[in-house]
Amino acid sequence: MASLDERRDAAEKKFAHDEELRFKATARRNKLLGLWAAEKLGKSGADAEAYAKSVILADFEEAGEDDVFRKLRKDLDAAGVNLTDAELRQQMSELMARAKAEVLAG
Repeated sequence: MASLDERRDAAEKKFAHDEELRFKATARRNKLLGLWAAEKLGKSGADAEAYAKSVILADFEEAGEDDVFRKLRKDLDAAGVNLTDAELRQQMSELMARAKAEVLAG
């Protein structure tokens, strides 16, 4: 019986750890994405950092990444940045891979 309890506890700890890493990677991706988009929007320095924070906050509107995508799409379109949905999604994917690697590296 103790073995089952130990395995359950270990599984719960692993799940919690994996979720924490996923959250950190997503937040890191959103910051990187915000800084990337800020450059496209002609922002730099404190303005770029503030924009990156707004992208991070946009992710809390709903589950998934569509809220971040919509914010970026709207902002980039308003600024006249010529970028397809596929290119934006590709950038999101590439930056997620980078963010995961950075979070795992510590």
